Amino acid sequence: MSERNGLRFGLLGLAVIVLVTGLVFFIGRPAAVGEGAPPAVQTSGESTPPVLQSLAEVADKAVSHRKLDIQQWKTAEGARVLFVEAHELPMFDLRLTFAAGSSQDGDNPGLAMLTNAMLNEGVPGKDSTAIASGFEGLGADFGNGSYRDMAVASLRSLSDADKRAAALQLFEQVVGQPSFPEEALERIRNQALSAFEYQKQNPGKLAGIELFERLYGKHPYAHSSDGDEHSVPKIGVAQLRAFHQKAYAAGNTVIALVGDLSRSEAEAIAAQVSGALPKGPALPAPAAPEVPKPGVHHIEFPSKQTHLMLAQLGIVRNDPDWPALYLGNQILGGGGFGTRLMEQVREKRGLTYGVYSGFTGMQTRGPFTIGLQTRAEVSEGTLKLVQDIVRDFLASGPTQKELDDAKRELAGSFPLSTASNADIVGQLGAIGFYNLPLDYLENFLAQVQSLTVEQVKAAMNRHLDADAFVVVTAGPTVEQKPLPAPSDKPVEQPVGIPEH
Repeated sequence: MSERNGLRFGLLGLAVIVLVTGLVFFIGRPAAVGEGAPPAVQTSGESTPPVLQSLAEVADKAVSHRKLDIQQWKTAEGARVLFVEAHELPMFDLRLTFAAGSSQDGDNPGLAMLTNAMLNEGVPGKDSTAIASGFEGLGADFGNGSYRDMAVASLRSLSDADKRAAALQLFEQVVGQPSFPEEALERIRNQALSAFEYQKQNPGKLAGIELFERLYGKHPYAHSSDGDEHSVPKIGVAQLRAFHQKAYAAGNTVIALVGDLSRSEAEAIAAQVSGALPKGPALPAPAAPEVPKPGVHHIEFPSKQTHLMLAQLGIVRNDPDWPALYLGNQILGGGGFGTRLMEQVREKRGLTYGVYSGFTGMQTRGPFTIGLQTRAEVSEGTLKLVQDIVRDFLASGPTQKELDDAKRELAGSFPLSTASNADIVGQLGAIGFYNLPLDYLENFLAQVQSLTVEQVKAAMNRHLDADAFVVVTAGPTVEQKPLPAPSDKPVEQPVGIPEH
């Protein structure tokens, strides 16, 4: 699966906030469906035809989780390697995760994004077309992407020795010897500038940018991972080369490998890739951000709907409270339909098409966010309703039924997080990058299933405060109307597909 073919224009922070369909960032997500999922019905190998079980029979039975034997070592150059053998298919997935996200941009917002986008634009003797044709001709797939914490480069290839060797040789050149051709940089800069112009017409993107600036102040997480219209034009080839030399160093990467390889073959691949990277140590993680002052900030925008975005500082990814916070948020607003927020804001009052909340664990304190759109004339009341729902949830905690239902849903969906090799290699990259225990995937579900109402309530209160939200709204200033009373059949139906 390719994570970037060309320039990624999305904003990580915004994407976390505005997705109202239940998207959860990275490794905590249990429902990552991919190829290689187990068949719905399995036989014992005998001639007896399979028997389909009724939903009633299997409703309370957890899907078996794929057990992983994660092997770990370091290369001579200091790269951390995590490897899982998987011989079901004659292929392998390789993922390099660098501490080379926009938090390392310094005074040049957009530097990390441009460096990563330029990896496959040219190497000595090959332009972007030759690189793309080279991977395609080998049946291989190259992917790349950059975010606030990290940048990634990935390869999927057949494990046949000849195809593997050729694909790895090209991959090594792309990640270790990018030539950063000036004409390609000019093209990508122009694409970025066009995207910035588009953002000015999108209230959701404007609100997301403003939210992170208000939440993080002078911290590196404050600026967009794509940079801005002022910073990107100033970034030149010399800066890209210097950033690549520093941030794409072997000591600053985690190498994840999954597939039809032996341990000795995996060691050879890791050594080969590590040796092709610049030499250098791991970069320090960003410092802890200062706690921002809560308050409401409005962006005037001519539209029928108002975007409401709420955020406060959350947690680091390896915080021991992560399982409890994940489960608590699934009940509050992260689990789609049936959550507190969705039930009260959409189902009972018809105020929104969807509302979503989520923790984003990062190297330092990532955000906890809530996002929705509503009719402009009820935006103030809706904002207060959302804050009151959070306040009540922190005060009373989840009910036992809510907790049991969330645990049951997670038990059914969690096995999908390791359903394919692509899923696993992403999980390994995150485990290595965020220094999670090697048995994290094995223990996460058990930790969640053992949680009590009191433990979830306590964890949510340790990390959230209903009065600490930084709020950004984007929409028109109009006369406000009172909210409708809650009803099982609200008079006002949810607004249609979000405007942006």
